[in-house]
Amino acid sequence: MATTARDIMQTRVVTVSPDAPLRAVQSVFVEEGIHGAPVVDEEGTVLGVVTSMDLLRAASEEVDASPAEPTYFRYDLDLHGFDWDRAPADLRERLPDSVAADVMTSEILAVAPETPVSGIARILRENAVHRVLVVEDGELCGIVSAMDLIALLESRS
Repeated sequence: MATTARDIMQTRVVTVSPDAPLRAVQSVFVEEGIHGAPVVDEEGTVLGVVTSMDLLRAASEEVDASPAEPTYFRYDLDLHGFDWDRAPADLRERLPDSVAADVMTSEILAVAPETPVSGIARILRENAVHRVLVVEDGELCGIVSAMDLIALLESRS
């Protein structure tokens, strides 16, 4: 039987609200050791995803007025002068007074719990993203990241 999203997904999903200030989002990322989180409203509806790259773009004043599709921003991002040794503090100082909804990607990539991991890997690769949400009956029930796929490979060798 094929391994599915349900088998490897993280069920403790850290989410942020659309009105969360970017400084607060960055603090959550540092505290939780994550690089992205679903943006969820009070009713639990997933509105989008905010990532570390979104925060870096905002801090570098590279936020596009219409974040249409996810790409590898590292190729376009000018991080000259960014102090990586003080990254959390420096990033927090440079974040604008924006909120998660201002910088999130609203295109939601989601799979069903029964989706085979090969399908998840294809989605991650084809969309150049690092995580996909797992949704069942319209509700967020988990998240699968590229690191979860790597852990699966590691466990099988």
